[in-house]
Amino acid sequence: MQSAPKKIVLAYSGGLDTSVILPWLKDKYKGVKLVAFAADLGQGEGELNGIEEKAKKSGADEVVVLDLRREFVEQYCFPMLRAHAIYEQDYLLGTSIARPLIAAKQVEIARKTGADAVGHGATGKGNDQVRFELTYMALAPDLKIIAPWKDPSFELRDRESAIDYAKQKNIPIPVSKKKIYSQDRNLWHISHEGAEIEHPDAEPDWEKCLTMTVPPHKGPDESEVVEIEFDGGNPVAVNGKKLAGEALLAELNRLGGKHGVGVELLVENRLVGMKSRGVYETPGGTILYAAHKALEQICIERDTLHYKQQVALQYAKMVYNGQWFHPLREALQAFIDNTNASVSGMARVRLFKGRAQAIGAKSPNSLYDSKLASFSMEGYDVTAARGFIDLFGLPMKVAQQAKRW
Repeated sequence: MQSAPKKIVLAYSGGLDTSVILPWLKDKYKGVKLVAFAADLGQGEGELNGIEEKAKKSGADEVVVLDLRREFVEQYCFPMLRAHAIYEQDYLLGTSIARPLIAAKQVEIARKTGADAVGHGATGKGNDQVRFELTYMALAPDLKIIAPWKDPSFELRDRESAIDYAKQKNIPIPVSKKKIYSQDRNLWHISHEGAEIEHPDAEPDWEKCLTMTVPPHKGPDESEVVEIEFDGGNPVAVNGKKLAGEALLAELNRLGGKHGVGVELLVENRLVGMKSRGVYETPGGTILYAAHKALEQICIERDTLHYKQQVALQYAKMVYNGQWFHPLREALQAFIDNTNASVSGMARVRLFKGRAQAIGAKSPNSLYDSKLASFSMEGYDVTAARGFIDLFGLPMKVAQQAKRW
């Protein structure tokens, strides 16, 4: 049996789950020291204002707040963008990609503060528990893992009881029983779960849940074109202005949000087995994926691009499953980055009522040959095409003949 922890670094958001967990841990482990770690991933000042004071009032002995916006965007989101990873055709992995960074920083803080344990507030039904704990295991297998929602003695079995517990402990929380969406926000996206969204036959209350974007049908009646410049698969400028990763993404979020871009409603298959339904807003990420795709189409050779598309499926699954620090993900990244070395240039994307449509791209590394692509046969050996088709179709021809014998 695992011995009681002496000092825990808790991934702390200031939301409902981690707010009630701090005092609960104090009650559970007498004399334990608690370090509340809050990661600024671009969730907005509203969530971070006063978070240190709140954490201490809730039971934290130490509070660490780190601005990780640039690291998050440039070292996590952009590598995922280069992979063009999408889970189950629609999900751009906004929550999934954030958890390994948070967990990795927890490990760093544990080493600096002498903590012997790390903890999180993810439930036993979701994906985040896996993402946090796989990262802990990969980077610090010696640290104890504290996960209250999987502790049989944890009496708070749902969000309603957690709200009641918070009131008993005089802990301010950003939700109520009337508005009980579970939300996760960072620079890449915001997700919404709970309430009417949990019912697959019901349309979400868009006005209540959408935060980064307007409802797509309420976007402006005039479209807008945005130009994005890439260097080696990484976005580096918007409309001619060079920007650091976090500023670039924030600007695209603003533009995309104005036009209702990046709103997805989907039922996904969780790693632990059940299906869940959520609303996801990823305005800037959706624009980047459209622009990146347009450049890849002209810069990457056919067989390599087709194989990369297969790799993207495996990569997306590994990100979703919390395997960011898995050797295979790192090996796939090496292949992806090699393919993206030539993905430089500019792509234009038109934004209009929820849609981000790539309308043009140019690159000094373009493989697109206008003469070859045209309908003109001038200088083209048509006899080579005849022989190619004869040989390419030979297996089908032989198989069909065999059926007749």
